[in-house]
Amino acid sequence: MGDMKTLKFKLYQHKRNRHLKRTINAAGVIYNHCIALHRRYYRMYGKYLSCAKLQSHIAKLRKRNSFWQQVGSQAVQDICQRIDKAYQLFFKHNKKGVRPPGFKKVKKYKSFTLKQAGYKFLSGNRVKIGSKVYQFWKSREIEGTVKTLTIKRTTLGELFMVVVVDDGSSEVEVKTGRIAGFDFGLKTFLTCSDGTKIESPQFFKQSLNAMTKAARQHSKKLKGSSHRERARKNLVRKYEDISNRRRDWFWKLAHELTDKFDVLCFETLNLKGMQRLWGRKISDLAFGEFLQILEWVAKKKNNLVIFIDQWYPSSKTCSSCSHVLENLDLSLREWRCPSCQSVNGRDENAALNIQMVGASSIRLGDVRQAMPAIAV
Repeated sequence: MGDMKTLKFKLYQHKRNRHLKRTINAAGVIYNHCIALHRRYYRMYGKYLSCAKLQSHIAKLRKRNSFWQQVGSQAVQDICQRIDKAYQLFFKHNKKGVRPPGFKKVKKYKSFTLKQAGYKFLSGNRVKIGSKVYQFWKSREIEGTVKTLTIKRTTLGELFMVVVVDDGSSEVEVKTGRIAGFDFGLKTFLTCSDGTKIESPQFFKQSLNAMTKAARQHSKKLKGSSHRERARKNLVRKYEDISNRRRDWFWKLAHELTDKFDVLCFETLNLKGMQRLWGRKISDLAFGEFLQILEWVAKKKNNLVIFIDQWYPSSKTCSSCSHVLENLDLSLREWRCPSCQSVNGRDENAALNIQMVGASSIRLGDVRQAMPAIAV
């Protein structure tokens, strides 16, 4: 099997798109019905409802319901499988605070997925979904075997087509033989063990005034009015613009770092705890999203991302002589080692220690490519 690639295309705005939106709504109704069935089954029998039982029951109901029939049988199976997967995760990790899947507002339900059937690519930029033909912006060629096709609705009501293809090729391995440690920070986004610092553009902070103004305009409008809907779309557009700019920066940075280093070492992050402490600042820096993108890029290039234990005292350990301080206040950005007298910059020192621990874990053969090693 080759590499799986995800391609995203925007659909042309057209009257017939309402059919796809109606299908997404129907998928949302089926999703909520499945959740209700799961809960009722557990209340009655004290047991978990298996995916096969759920699928056969929903298939029977679908025969009697014309609204549900808008959603193809494969898309219905995909909904059942997704809910099943979410429940499996809940049973496995409920002690860690993972919640079971819950009901979703149909208006906010986002997508449906087709696997082998229910769609056909025609010449040019056209695709047949069900019995209707839609056009999309063909920003790149679709090469390889199409595995799934998903229609997604954004908060603005625009439609995108997400295609997963198996292109049968594997990436060429290019090795630099270099290893680096990285320390995330609130002041500097990343400090590298080679001394370079990467500042975060903090896109949300840059746009804070415009966001506040748009939110105020929205709250002033009369509920249910067309003016309020226009103001909501304006606010959503601003949020999307921020997340698009941030994501673009993350992809470029991930490629830059993986071209420069073969092995990249990080501390495991407790994102929930950081969120509680620093709130919006952590959301704007979006460390978790960056790590997911970096791991994906590293996997494609056959690079290695290593996570060291989050309790390792990377900032308090002297990178020259390994002396460990009893405590180090967050406000102290620099400290002199009482043992070897070397002066350590807090973040640079932490990055060097993370690099050393990461390198030793490779030598010990204790490398597990954490996917994704984030404590939640």
